[in-house]
Amino acid sequence: MIKVVYEVVPHDGGWAYRLGGVYSEAFPTHAEALEAARIVAAEQQVGGDSAEISWQDENGKWHEEYAEGGDRPETEVVDGQWKDRGAGASQGI
Repeated sequence: MIKVVYEVVPHDGGWAYRLGGVYSEAFPTHAEALEAARIVAAEQQVGGDSAEISWQDENGKWHEEYAEGGDRPETEVVDGQWKDRGAGASQGI
C-alpha cells in the first residue's frame, strides 16, 4: 500500500503543508495549516468510482491507467514544528 505523508512547515511568511517538494497555499497560522493538512489527508481516504486516469510524471511524460476507486493510500500528517523542536512526533490521521 502507498503511504502519503503531508508535512506542515514554515513557508512564504506563514505555514503550509507539503507533499514531496510541492507546497500548499500559505496559511497565516500553524494551526490553520495543520487543520488543512488533516482535512486533505482525510479526503485521501475517501474512495470513489473506478476510472481511467491520465497523469504527468516529473519528466513531463503522460501516463494512462485504470484506477480502482476503493484503492486508497495510507495517509499521515507530520507536524514540522514539533520535528524542528527535536520531539520527532507526528500526527497520524
